[in-house]
Amino acid sequence: MARETVEPVIKFALLEEVLNLARANSLWPMTFGLACCAIEMMAAGASRFDLDRFGAGVFRPSPRQSDLMIV
Repeated sequence: MARETVEPVIKFALLEEVLNLARANSLWPMTFGLACCAIEMMAAGASRFDLDRFGAGVFRPSPRQSDLMIV
């Protein structure tokens, strides 16, 4: 029986590299609502739908800080 080599599960990286990877792959939606659509956006951010799973849990009030604008 031949021995198989297995790659290690542990990966080493600098904290800055991990944070940059997280920032590059997460969405920050912008909050702006005047009518019933704002209620729908608030519901999407609530625990029932849980946008944190997709990395889009924090709504930002400024277009400068947001990556996604929901209209």
